[in-house]
Parts: sequence; structure tokens; C-alpha cells
Amino acid sequence: SPITGWLTGRDVCLFVSNHCSAVGPSLPVHGDGADQDPGDVTGPMPDAYSPQYVEAAWYPWWESQGFFKPEYGRQRVSEPNPKGLFMMCIPPPNVTGSLHLGHALTNAIQDALTRWHRMRGETTLWNPGCDHAGIATQVVVEKKLWRERGQTRHDLGREAFVREVWKWKNEKGDRIYHQLKKLGSSMDWDRACFTMDPKLSYAVQEAFVRLHEEGVIYRSKRLVNWSCTLHSAISDIEVDKKELSGRTLLPVPGYKDKVEFGVLVSFAYKLEDSDEEVVVATTRVETMLGDTAVAVHPQDSRYQHLHGKRVLHPFTGRRMPIVCDDFVDMGFGTGAVKITPAHDHNDYEVGQRHGLDCVTIIDDSGCLINVPPPFLGMKRFEARGAVLEALKQKGLFKEVKDNPMVVPVCSRSKDVVEPLLKPQWYVRCEGLARGAADAVRRGDLRILPPFHCKTWFQWMDNIRDWCISRQLWWGHRIPAYFVTIDDPSVPPGEDTDGRYWVSGRSEEEAKDKAAKAFGVTTDKISLRQDDDVLDTWFSSGLFPFSIFGWPNASEDLKVFYPGTLLETGHDILFFWVARMVMLGLKLTGKLPFREVYLHAVVRDAHGRKMSKSLGNVIDPLDVISGITLEGLHAQLLESNLEPAEVERAKQGQKSDYPAGIPECGTDALRFALCAYTSQGRDINLDVNRILGYRHFCNKLWNATKFAIRGLGAEFQPPPGPEPSGAESLIDRWILSRLSLAVELSDAGFRAYDFPAVTTAVYNFWLYELCDVYLECLKPVFAEGGAAAVTAARCTLYTCLDVGLRLLSPFMPFVSEELFQRLPRRAPHAPPSICVTPYPSPEQVTRGAGVGAPAGLGEGAQGWAGRGCFLQCLDSGAADAASRCSAYIRSLSSSGLVRVLGPGEAPPAGCAVAVASDKCTVHLLLKGLIDAEKEISKLAGKQGELQKQIERLRERMGTPDYGTKVPPKVQEADAAKLQQSRTELQKVTEAVETFQRMI
Repeated sequence: SPITGWLTGRDVCLFVSNHCSAVGPSLPVHGDGADQDPGDVTGPMPDAYSPQYVEAAWYPWWESQGFFKPEYGRQRVSEPNPKGLFMMCIPPPNVTGSLHLGHALTNAIQDALTRWHRMRGETTLWNPGCDHAGIATQVVVEKKLWRERGQTRHDLGREAFVREVWKWKNEKGDRIYHQLKKLGSSMDWDRACFTMDPKLSYAVQEAFVRLHEEGVIYRSKRLVNWSCTLHSAISDIEVDKKELSGRTLLPVPGYKDKVEFGVLVSFAYKLEDSDEEVVVATTRVETMLGDTAVAVHPQDSRYQHLHGKRVLHPFTGRRMPIVCDDFVDMGFGTGAVKITPAHDHNDYEVGQRHGLDCVTIIDDSGCLINVPPPFLGMKRFEARGAVLEALKQKGLFKEVKDNPMVVPVCSRSKDVVEPLLKPQWYVRCEGLARGAADAVRRGDLRILPPFHCKTWFQWMDNIRDWCISRQLWWGHRIPAYFVTIDDPSVPPGEDTDGRYWVSGRSEEEAKDKAAKAFGVTTDKISLRQDDDVLDTWFSSGLFPFSIFGWPNASEDLKVFYPGTLLETGHDILFFWVARMVMLGLKLTGKLPFREVYLHAVVRDAHGRKMSKSLGNVIDPLDVISGITLEGLHAQLLESNLEPAEVERAKQGQKSDYPAGIPECGTDALRFALCAYTSQGRDINLDVNRILGYRHFCNKLWNATKFAIRGLGAEFQPPPGPEPSGAESLIDRWILSRLSLAVELSDAGFRAYDFPAVTTAVYNFWLYELCDVYLECLKPVFAEGGAAAVTAARCTLYTCLDVGLRLLSPFMPFVSEELFQRLPRRAPHAPPSICVTPYPSPEQVTRGAGVGAPAGLGEGAQGWAGRGCFLQCLDSGAADAASRCSAYIRSLSSSGLVRVLGPGEAPPAGCAVAVASDKCTVHLLLKGLIDAEKEISKLAGKQGELQKQIERLRERMGTPDYGTKVPPKVQEADAAKLQQSRTELQKVTEAVETFQRMI
């Protein structure tokens, strides 16, 4: 039978997920019945909610039915859709990637938005893709080659090595796609793109050639961030800034002993014509071998007499000018600065202004060149100690002292980044950036939250040209060729002379260009293609249109470009978002999207950045499936951490997750991430709190199970959700709460206020439907009349149907499971909740004149009493209370509910709760509890809270608290103080209540 086939498929999925540690997307995880209609899920619901059971097989069924494709429900994507179009492309994850909570947040938000637009009936495309990740992938494969064969890439040669990378990609590179599916991401996988696919590679080549022909791309010799381990330039985003407070020993690849950083070395240069000396200070004393000048501020009176004079280099004999430059800080150190133009970005600028020599003293491997013995050939950090000792021997050394500083470290190789002068390809950015900035200023492009616009303008208005060369073998090889001419009348060219470089879509095209440029025949032309590849951000900057086949025309390009929205983390606003905007405007004349929504960074529960060395990086799959503490420890042993860091990370894991991480499921994880995503603030996510949303899923499960039993096997919902007019007060009240939830959800999605949506849906299900309405239905179903039962069933069905659709964008699995178990309003209703219309405020109208049950219910819930007495301020409130008395009896588990007349006092021994400004609830608890025992318990709590408040006051009252304590910590302290005060007030009120009962 269909249901048997479907459940068999689910069992196969459960077996696979339980017994296979590495499930790839090519594995047939959907089992025998994945393409059966799950609307036939008519078997009994299990007793309790199980994430594994619910999430086992829905995803392959969604895929097989084509729900995630923009063509679903129409013949062609270009078919007009009056409800509109929504297109978004994924920030392409690295092919080497493994999910972390940042990925999970990105995908939870993006999928919620995609599912919402799809349920609104729009033509919807969320386009998946993957980035070839030049450096990261090359490092992974190089390590694999060395580990397995003892070979380097140079042993294989370029072509063979690239074949090895493709082999690795085809075997391992789809892991990230499987993980995204596990998160429920509703992408059109048939349109998945890899940045090294032929279609995208062609777009990269075309973009380079066009921009080079226009002069937007050019060649120049400048300082770049260089990794001596990778032998490549790297981008700013691949540089980690390691902050040091003072002297620190750091491990550096290729060095047996740790290297000293965080100190300032002072030494003297002597003037060439006297014994007078100028003292300078540096954090990199080895670079003094490349010094070509000393700089002072032109207004510094201490050095006025030295303007135009020279100092002598003690080791090279170089005569170095003393130059005047405003960049010098007169208040720092001695006010005299050594200038090494070839190895420092600021010094390079000074060198350019004053025409100084650029002497490169460090080669690609980090060894010293162009220096005298004994320093020649030394490793750069071994030379650090040798230079210091030589300065001492010459009597030029002055002092060494601690110096707070930032050390740039390559995130891929962990090597200390070295600024080196290299001929590279650059993108001229000033004009491109002006267009990107103007688009935001005009309002053509919206950046949300708006405060990110300030960062956008700072970058765009002060942009530097973009280095796009990478000295790698894996990536898009630069389609540029150096020209050599076999003609004595044409002088040989230099690398940095742009005239001797041509670009082309093929070598033949490049040869034709060169022949035309130099006025010779093609047989006189020899070409050498640049060995470098392009920065990965260049190809990902073309992603919004290269995935649709640009520069070739296609239906997809016409329909889906420009896209609607770009959603990503704020940390790549410049590296990816800005480059997509600049390249999109330049190459297509159109913005790639209309809006950019930037989410915050996920931190741990203590507000710390996720770091492997801290042991607080959590794989979302471990939250979904659960993991033991031992399992977390085992993951650390597979990492590249130092033994000391492993031990520290283990202690962090033991402190945060003493019992490991419990199984929470995908739905709970997604809901939690979206619930914490307040605009503009980083997310301090306690993984254990996600478990609370797993309990919420269980509440949904039990509520729906009870409701289905209450509806009965023969129930058939009416065609529409409109009330019949026979609804009771509690029916009308819950419909009003449902309507409010719909309004809040609709407004929240439109404003990208995800916590507003999750809060509205959570409150409706938990506090209104489960805690109030279902409790009030129990006596109706048990002893109510036929008309009341029918009205209640129709109302209950509407609540379940609409409530599950509100949940679906955040909790797609459990909402689908429960939705499929409900009867349909119409015989041809959509087959899945993910293509069922999202509730709109127009469709679910709020009733008028209801609200009394909510206030009274909240005041009465939680205490089981023998009697409930309602003291009302006026006759109107008394009438409303009388109408609600039956509901209050159910909610308060009271044997008696009585509305007190004017001036009538409640009996002694009552606990008091305020239901509203017009009604107070008095519950008779005397004799049911030991009031003195309760007071004793609460007194202990009072004492704890008072001590906590006092400690916080003392801490916040210290004189330097406002200047030395980070703002985020101050915010947390203030919130903790307010919370403690509120708790103390509530405890004090409870003590007073119990004292009245003695």
C-alpha cells in the first residue's frame, strides 16, 4: 500500500542515518517509497516526537516532487506570475567546507525566507552553488599527497596536480551539499553550480578579457600580503589579526622553536659626517637590513637640524637620507622612523613620495637575499636574533621593551604574513566603487540593517585597487600572456610594462592582438601565459549572473537576473557583496540584487568568537543528532591543534557540555537560530538552550495528536476558514489570537525581523493554543452539545492548519509531518505544506470584543485550588468574568469559580494574582500547601539575589569600569542587574502572598 511504501522509505532513511557515518548525496537515502504521496500518512502517530523519525525522509520526497524548482506549478519560468518573483543565490560555501553554526544561521534565515516567498505563490528560486576555494582546496590536496605518497605538487607538475584536485573534488566535494540538505535547505539542486564548471569558467575568462581591454584590469608591482608557506599572495580576508598585549612566543611553520613577537627594539643610526646618532624603534628588527631612509616629522624641533642629511647603514654601508613626512607620529617612540619600502605598507607609501629605493631582502620562501654575510640565506626570523646580536656588538643597540601589537597570520597556513613587492594583476576600483556607493545613496540598493551603510561608504569612498593574482595551480588561470617579439627593432619588454601583456579568450586571439599592437606578423610573436590564477573572490563576484550563463543569453538570465535579495554575514560585506555589486554594474549594467540583508555573527554562550582552540566550534550536525563529550573530544584529536590547545579545548568542552550535546533535531536548531537573530547584534548562542525548542516540537506533536483525536476520524473541514457564527467565546478568542499571530508573522517577515515571527508563532502555539484553548476544549468534547462540538472542531482545525503553515518556514520537517496527518479543506489541495499558501492577514480576520479569557486564564493558571474568586472593579468586568467562569474552572483546576459582588471580600487563605486592571483572581490554597515551608524556601532565594545584586553594583561602581570594561560586557552586566532586580521583586511579592495565608 502507499502508506507501507512511505513508511518503508522512512525506515530505510533512519537505518542509513543511524548506521552510516558518511552519507553522500549519491546514496539512495530515500528508500523504496520516497516518491509515494505522503498525504497517505494515515497510520497512528508515535507516542512521542522523535527528530530522527520526523526528519528521515521528507526531504527526498520534496525533491522528487519538484517543489523547490521555480517551474513548479507552471510550464516555464518565464510564464508571467501576478504574485511576483523571488530569486536569491547562496553565498557559495567552500568545496572543502564543513558546516559550522555560522553556515547553519545563514541557511536557516535564507531557507525561511525562500519558503515564505514560495508559500506566497511567487516564482521562487534559491540557487545553490559551491566555490572552488583556491587556497583552501590546494592546501587540503597537497597535505593529502604528502601524507599518502610523500610527494609535493612540484613532484607531480601542474597538470597532474590539477587532475588530483579534480579527483578529490569528485570524491569528497559534495559533502557540503549533503549537509545543506540535512538542514532542510530548499534549493533547486538541478541548477547547482561549481565555480570551476565550464559555464562559470567561461564567464570568468570573458570578464577578465573585457576589463583588461578597457584598462580596468592592469599589471603593477606593489606590496602584497605574502604567505611564505603557500608561496602565494593572499587576500585581506585570509589574514587573521592576532592581537598581542606584549612579549609573546608564537609557533611559526618551518621553525623548530617559537618566535618572539610583541617587543619594540630600539637602535641607533649614526650620521655619515659626525658621531651624532638618530634612534629608531621597530617590531621587526631583521627588516632594518632593507632600510633605505629615516623619516621625521617636518615640524619636529628635535630633528630640524638634520633635514637633508644622511645616516650610514652599519651592515650594508648604504647612505640613507633623512626625509620629512607628515605620516610620522612625533609622540611615538623617538619620533624618528626607519623606512623599509619593500617590506612595509606605510613605508612603501613614504618611499613612493620621496623616490626611495625599494630593496627586497626576503624571498618567496622567507629567506634573506640582497644582504651581506653572515645574514645572507638566513630564514627571516632566525635573522631577527642575528641582527639584534650584531647591533649589540657595534654598540648601536639601545633597548627592548614590551609592545602591544597585531601580528598578521595567514588563516590557511598559520604562517606570519610577509609584505613583499610583487608584479600582480589589479582591478582599478575607484570608478566601480563610486557606482556601488551611489546605488546605495540613491536607494536603488538597500542594505539592512541600515547602520551597515556607514561601513559601505567608508570602504567605497576610500577603496584601494584590488590585487586579483594568486600564485596557485588550482583555480582560474589568468588569460593573460607576456609577449616576446622576434624582431630586433622592438626592444624586449618588462613584466610590469602593460604594453607587453595581452589577454585573450584563446592563445590565438591573444597572438592576433599582440601582432596588431606591435605591427608585426603573428609568426614573430611568442606568448607565455601567466602562471597565476585569479583570486577566488573574482569568480564569486560574478556568481549572480555567471550561474545563468552570462555572457550568453538564456531564459534563466532574462528571468532571474537581477535577483531579489542577497543574504549573508556582515563580515563579507566588502569581500563578496561589494565585489558582486561593482562587477554586476560594470559588466551587465544592472545591480545584481535590490536588497542586502546582513545577519550577525554567531558566538558561544559566553560571547566568545567561535575558535577551534577554545573548543567552542560546534558542528550543526552534532546539535541535530547529538554527540557525547567523548565524541567532542575525539574531534579535537583529528584537528591541527597543538597538544596544549587540545587540552585547553577539552576543558572548555567539559565545562560547556559536561554530558555532551543532546539530540535536538534540525527543526529545533533552525528555530533557535532564527529566534536569536536580532538585527545588528551578535548572537550568543547557548547550544543547550536549543533543547528547549526540541521540547517545543514535542509540545506541537502532543497537541496535534490530541487535536486529531478530538476532531475524529470522520471530520471534514469546511471549505474556508471563515467562522460560521456558532463559535463560543473561547473559539472566538483563539481565532483572534491566531489572527494576531498571522499579522505579526507577516509584518516580521517583511521587515526581516525573524525573532518577531518566531515569538508570535511560539506564543500562539504554546501559551494560547496549548495552555488555554486545548484545556478549554476538553470539557466541550467530553460533554458539550453537537453544535458546540462542531464549531470547536472547525475552529481547532483552522488553528492547526494555519498554525502549522506559520511554522513551516522555520520548522519544515515537523510541520510537514503534522500537516500531512490533517484532513484537507478541498480535494485538490496542494500536496505539501511547503507549496501551500502562507497565511495572510486578509484571509484570517481578527474577531472583535474578545479578550477576557486570556487575562483571566493567565491569572488563574498554575495553581490548583479548591476555589477561585474573581474580584471585579465594575459590572462590565463582572459580566465578562461570569461568561468565562467555565473556562476559568478548567484552567485553574478549581472546583468552584465565583464572581464576587461589589464590596464582597474573598475568603482568608487565598493567593492573589492580577488578571487585568479590572479583575483580581483569588485562589483558595489554604490547607493545600505549607505556607511557612514555602516562605523559608523563598527567603533563601531572596538572600542569593540580594548578594548577586550587590556584587554587580560593586563591579559596575568601580572608577575605571566605564573605560576598561568592553561595551558588550557592560551591556550584559546591566541586563543581568535588571533581571536580578525583577526576580527579587517577584520573590518578595510571593513571600507577602504566603505570609497572608498563615
